[in-house]
Amino acid sequence: MELTAHLHVHALRSFSTDYFCISPSLQWASLHSATKCKGQISMTRPRNFMQSDTDFAILLTNKSKTETRNKTRLSPHAQSSEDRMSLSLTDKPERMLNIKKEDADDGEDSGYGELSVGPDHRSGYVAVVGKPNVGKSTLLNQMIGQKLSIVTDKPQTTRHRILGLCSAPDYQMVLYDTPGVIKKEMHKLDAMMMKNVHSATGNADCVLMVVDVCKVPEKVNDLFEEDGEDLKEKPPTLLLLNKKDLIKPGEIAKRMEWYEKFGEADHILPISAKYGHGVEDVKNWIVSKLPYGPAYYPKDIISEHPERFFVAEMVREKIFMQYRQEVPYACQVNVASYIVRPTSKDFIEIEIVVEKEPQKIILIGKEGKALKILATAARLDIEDFLQKQVYLEIKVKVKPNWRQDVDLLKRFGYSGAIRPY
Repeated sequence: MELTAHLHVHALRSFSTDYFCISPSLQWASLHSATKCKGQISMTRPRNFMQSDTDFAILLTNKSKTETRNKTRLSPHAQSSEDRMSLSLTDKPERMLNIKKEDADDGEDSGYGELSVGPDHRSGYVAVVGKPNVGKSTLLNQMIGQKLSIVTDKPQTTRHRILGLCSAPDYQMVLYDTPGVIKKEMHKLDAMMMKNVHSATGNADCVLMVVDVCKVPEKVNDLFEEDGEDLKEKPPTLLLLNKKDLIKPGEIAKRMEWYEKFGEADHILPISAKYGHGVEDVKNWIVSKLPYGPAYYPKDIISEHPERFFVAEMVREKIFMQYRQEVPYACQVNVASYIVRPTSKDFIEIEIVVEKEPQKIILIGKEGKALKILATAARLDIEDFLQKQVYLEIKVKVKPNWRQDVDLLKRFGYSGAIRPY
């Protein structure tokens, strides 16, 4: 049974953006404007996951920030559900999958960037794995140079495998930021996330295994196990002792000595993903392990995920920052509708799905104030990401035990494929 409530609240223009804007160390990646990017994302087909006439809605129409940042675009093939219905996150695509042959044959500039590479060019898949809250997402963001994965102080923030691209003239790394490895699976959602982690590790050309150097050392070989069985062939593995900025150098040496004895990794590096210390060394190690070959994707894109995916992730990040206890973990965020309107603000409809009525009450808050704060903070990030103003509508719905519903989880994109919109 689906439970909903109905209320509309308009945000006041007197809101303090300084109060609601949480400034991360890395800003969300932005997109080219429609006039500069051929095949710009155009989301005009509404999609409703659980449509109802009785929804709780917050409508926000505040002016966006005017600051302009460097823009990096997403993959053109991530921009149309007709072009690609389901890109697998389990199987590697053919190299240069996203190059339109007809454009190349015509000799036209298809907007895919520089495609020619030399014989010494390397490319491959890199899985970033580790337990919850060890800094995997922070590391991926540092390597790419822009914020793709959401980062909070709570464990198990990442749910989906985030595909990020780190490219240079002589290499391309296809990076997978994976959910934190957990042993005790509470829901079907946990089981599906762990399956995605193991498949990412098994299909990678090399693996970055991240641990928190501040914690007591423990064996990490279980990251290569699935259903109790070891992988037949383990890919080259780099063990990263993250958060070295929080521990004394003498303690780091002791940790390295322990992991050299019990870690079973090909190489060990202490790093600080937060401050970027050691990131270049990580890149150099990866490049040395990648196979020779052309790029998988155009060099000027940073992700194959569609922009809707990142919009939903921004809302989910704000939920983790604002709410406590079980509420953030019980929330699923969907972009139900995205309508580009050339003469006015783009319309974005967000659905937040929770499992229980009390969770919905906590999300909304007294007189809708808590949800208004959430929506304002999310809208600011969304507008910064899209480089345009948006009209944001957020709805909260109750879907009992959605984390145990396999069909619904597949619909929400947890089946190991980039979710089509």
